Amino acid sequence: MASDFQLIDLSHTISHGLITYKGLPAPVISDHLSREASRKNYEPGTEFHIGKIEMVANTGTYIDSPFHRYPDGADLAGLDLHSLANVDGIVVKHPGPGRVIEADAIRGLDVKGKAILFQTNWDRHWRTDEYWNGQHPYVAEELAQLLVNAGAVLVGIDSYNIDNTATGARPVHTVLLKSNIPIVEHMCGLRELPESGFKFFAVPVKVRDFGTFPVRAFAVVPK
Repeated sequence: MASDFQLIDLSHTISHGLITYKGLPAPVISDHLSREASRKNYEPGTEFHIGKIEMVANTGTYIDSPFHRYPDGADLAGLDLHSLANVDGIVVKHPGPGRVIEADAIRGLDVKGKAILFQTNWDRHWRTDEYWNGQHPYVAEELAQLLVNAGAVLVGIDSYNIDNTATGARPVHTVLLKSNIPIVEHMCGLRELPESGFKFFAVPVKVRDFGTFPVRAFAVVPK
């Protein structure tokens, strides 16, 4: 049946051995109960698979909640669904040149109540050494504060990190998460979206005392 919208997937696929963030362990995907082993529990011809995955939270395309940065911040279970699902989205293309995305990138845009997604095209380097080479585009602290002041409800990026990782400072995480604005990192496919006029979704599992988790980020785009 024909529909009047498109669903655009904005998430990387998680697989066994995937390296997302250099220095963090890759996920280990295995069987908890294989199909063959399950057959003894069921009638002939009936079998099931129960999988097991061991991974750090920062794997694939993931969301950071305030708890990731602040011990008293909202954890995954405390995130407001209104900031994660069916949110009006805006794509902001990194104007370049250079790595830093400055405040001028959103000048004149109405970002209040919206998910702001920064398109840098760094996702083209996914699963290559260049992705982790420390030269990724990132958001300026001034821009992060401007997004807070202007009322954005979520910020995403298709880069290795929304912050510059040359030092241990993480000013953009600090500013956004302090203001209860979730961050989605390691996105992909933003080039497939219009600049506005779409709905954005990035909902993690509902876990207490956990700050970060992979999401199936996607957009609903009217045809």
